[in-house]
Amino acid sequence: MAYRVPSTTKPLLRAQLTSRPANGHLAFIPQIRKLVFEFCDKWPSSANTRTYIHDHLEELARTNPHVEIVIRQRNQREPIARGFYLNGRDKVIPLNGFEITGIQKKVQLLLDASGAKIKPLKRRTVESTTEAARGIWSGLHVDEPFKI
Repeated sequence: MAYRVPSTTKPLLRAQLTSRPANGHLAFIPQIRKLVFEFCDKWPSSANTRTYIHDHLEELARTNPHVEIVIRQRNQREPIARGFYLNGRDKVIPLNGFEITGIQKKVQLLLDASGAKIKPLKRRTVESTTEAARGIWSGLHVDEPFKI
């Protein structure tokens, strides 16, 4: 005899079992997903980039396993490093004229960046969602000017 489920039972509604990872108190998700080095094999301006790739790329890949690293030929052009981020943006840094330590700093800058647009901190105006209780004070609206 087959077991039959009574019609009075309702299906069990569940919340989504997986949660989206997000940066916060207990987790940190690096925002960079891909790092691309483009350089020319023959140009002298790419010499330090070639040396950096030859000597330091394996260590960079080991310390950042979450980043896909790509090496590309860019014939007769200056060397660049390009970072692709989770928010869909990319950031390009030219590497010509840098020593190997300078290239390391620029690569670290790409690894630490979020990919978001740079927002000025000094010239931002203060915006409020509610109006002030007393409004804005002005010396022109006083009945009698202050006497000292």
